[in-house]
Amino acid sequence: AMNVHRGFVYFTNFADQRLYQQAGGMEPMPLTPPPDPQQGGLRWRYADGILDEPRRRWVGVREEHTESRVDNTLVAVELAKPGPGTVLAQGADFYASPALSPDGKRLAWLSWNHPNMPWVGTELWLADIASDGSLAASRRIAGSDNESIFQPQWSPDGVLYFVSDRSGWWNLYRCEPKGGGAVHALCPREAEFGRAQWNFAQSTYAFLSAEQLVCAYTEDGRDRLARVDIRTGRLTPLDLPYTDFGQIRAVGDKIVCRAGSPADPPAIVLIDPANGACEVLRSSAPALADGALRAYVSAPQHLAFPTERELAAHAKFYPPHNPNYAAPASEKPPLVVKCHGGPTSSASSVLDLRIQYWTSRGIAVLDVDYGGSTGYGRAYRERLKGAWGAVDVEDCLNAARHAIAQGLADGERTVITGGSAGGYTVLAALTRGEVFKGGASYYGVSDVAALARDTHKFESRYLDWLIGPYPEQEALYRERSPLTHADALRCPVIFFQGADDRVVPPNQTEMMVEALRGRGIPVGYLLFAGEQHGFRRAETIKRALDAELYFYAALVFRTRLGF
Repeated sequence: AMNVHRGFVYFTNFADQRLYQQAGGMEPMPLTPPPDPQQGGLRWRYADGILDEPRRRWVGVREEHTESRVDNTLVAVELAKPGPGTVLAQGADFYASPALSPDGKRLAWLSWNHPNMPWVGTELWLADIASDGSLAASRRIAGSDNESIFQPQWSPDGVLYFVSDRSGWWNLYRCEPKGGGAVHALCPREAEFGRAQWNFAQSTYAFLSAEQLVCAYTEDGRDRLARVDIRTGRLTPLDLPYTDFGQIRAVGDKIVCRAGSPADPPAIVLIDPANGACEVLRSSAPALADGALRAYVSAPQHLAFPTERELAAHAKFYPPHNPNYAAPASEKPPLVVKCHGGPTSSASSVLDLRIQYWTSRGIAVLDVDYGGSTGYGRAYRERLKGAWGAVDVEDCLNAARHAIAQGLADGERTVITGGSAGGYTVLAALTRGEVFKGGASYYGVSDVAALARDTHKFESRYLDWLIGPYPEQEALYRERSPLTHADALRCPVIFFQGADDRVVPPNQTEMMVEALRGRGIPVGYLLFAGEQHGFRRAETIKRALDAELYFYAALVFRTRLGF
């Protein structure tokens, strides 16, 4: 967690979870107490803060860990008098996105309760700030168990804006300062101006003035950046070379954001909305600016394909591409079907070198936005409600069938790969039919009941929505667990696991590995010391990709490799 205000950086340090203040060229100054071994170590954690400058304090989310429970609150930490913080709001299971009005007199924030996730149901609250700094006259402005609110933010003239999916799409709204706080849509359309809040402090819009804002939105599976005239609601897309945008911030009359495209890795970019001029401030992969490397990039094609119940689902297809080689005209390429994690997430359109690893070696990739993915409206997200392990699996199977039927891939050399929730979909799909000839599970769930019994607070009730309440529906959890159906899995599988993973611990993978080995199924298993849920080290990522390719080449593709 980090934010910058008037030359100071305020951040939470991962190692001790303390909140710090740091000026340029100076040592960090702690604002909260050190861990107390007598209190169980890292008792307080801080995130998603803003500066309340009139009162010289940091306002944000605090999570308190004790032996018996985890409590989330909205707190204020004095800059001149460090301490654990004074509670401003409590009682909800989760808090996020505090936003202070320009005059410093009102505070808005989001909250939600179990079993909801923030993309299912949240509430937007507003309160007056009393003379002693406490909150008064708190009132709910929007939101419910069936409405997701995202990014409350004040305009320069003191009007509260936010994103809501009350129409079925995450659209921009404003709370009128007069007329009893009536809420009106700013520029309604079937597009997504919000994101699944897996992380704090996301931003999809920013104000250039009281009359104009710039926003990112997803429409037809593609991100765009646009100007919005607040007086008329007119939305004008900008002509830019990027297809993915995030963390939108205003700097004077310009915008700074994270941007990328199928040919460009994520970068911090300065954009002039008046003329579309772009300046890359920092690239995540400067070496890829080399035109010679760009020649190897495979650009995705959007596919809509038929799936169950006469519905359509979406995917991005990356054909094989290497300027130095050409496949025989009569040969269809092998296919790797990719399942994103989450599962409430989406396939990115930004250059991903892990995808290009396959396509540059003559292997096609199909990155599936199965039902439940974001970017296609609330109804599409809700396809996964109670249906995890069914809808996602059906959509991945049908995506592969569609690609094969369209002549895009060789059905005898089709495999499936995914991590975390995507790894679960991999294992579940491999127990269903003969579409996939092999697969790779990266820290995937094999026993969903075990996940329901032992996971962190944020996701501890997620499975209520994805499958059903536990243990009331324990039988359904058994039915949806790949481990239950291990005897139906008959093709080669390779597993990758972090030894320090607390979300999906190694025993989840090892139970599945042993069940398959006991039946003589070809299995690979790589356990990486020091890695957690999602690999971070470059050497780990490279070794895993090489091992996955070697495994497929030897047991599925029947191809000799040059290494």
